[in-house]
Amino acid sequence: MRKGLLILANFLAFFWQLLPNRVRLAFFSGMLILESRHRSSSVGLTRLMSLRDKIDWIINERAMVYGKGEHPKHRLTDYHQFFIDRIKQAESVLDVGCGYGAVSRSIARAHPDSNVVGIDHDSTRLAKARDFENLSNLKFVYGDATREVPAGDWDVVILSNVLEHIDERVIFLKALSLNTRAKRYLIRVPMFERNWQMALRRELGIDFRSDLDHRIEHTTREFREEIFQSGLDFVEMQTLWGEIWADCRSKEHMR
Repeated sequence: MRKGLLILANFLAFFWQLLPNRVRLAFFSGMLILESRHRSSSVGLTRLMSLRDKIDWIINERAMVYGKGEHPKHRLTDYHQFFIDRIKQAESVLDVGCGYGAVSRSIARAHPDSNVVGIDHDSTRLAKARDFENLSNLKFVYGDATREVPAGDWDVVILSNVLEHIDERVIFLKALSLNTRAKRYLIRVPMFERNWQMALRRELGIDFRSDLDHRIEHTTREFREEIFQSGLDFVEMQTLWGEIWADCRSKEHMR
């Protein structure tokens, strides 16, 4: 269905773009203004934010095409480097919820002596991860890390935009710590305080999540509390690009 709509959009776009740019912009601006006009300003804002969500979806779809299957945010925010810089040569790395494998590939390329394994339970994404020209020190396995992880002595666990998809995050982190015995956990999550409009959305009762599958989008305080409750501690925490990036260690490895 979605693929068919995109094909139709590509066809209709040819005729739409025959109109001068200023005419198209004037039309859209007028429609947005009309849509926002309601006797209740909260209803008008709700309508506009719903439209903004649809625009964001379209931007991300176009960004994936522009990036030839890999979202340009990986390159532009350079968050891969955060992980790479905190991994030592020859360490074993488990990338939980690896998705298309972009982070795993970056780590394997930067640390050729390291063993990198990406795990995900989305078979479609995992198939795309395997389709890339991957290095010999990298492999992808199918599995649900909330239930089991590949056997091995893991030095580092990567959780890049994973925790926000899990309901029982503290239980998950404790189980992950028990099953992997990893020394370090490099974590990235979306931050609630990324924009004043998130607080306004919450006040208006509008969904503020950047993904409908997110169970939470942490405030910095919530994130700290969950990390401590999980038996981990912070080496470092940064807030960049509307996200929280953290280097955490099990308390036994903090000594």
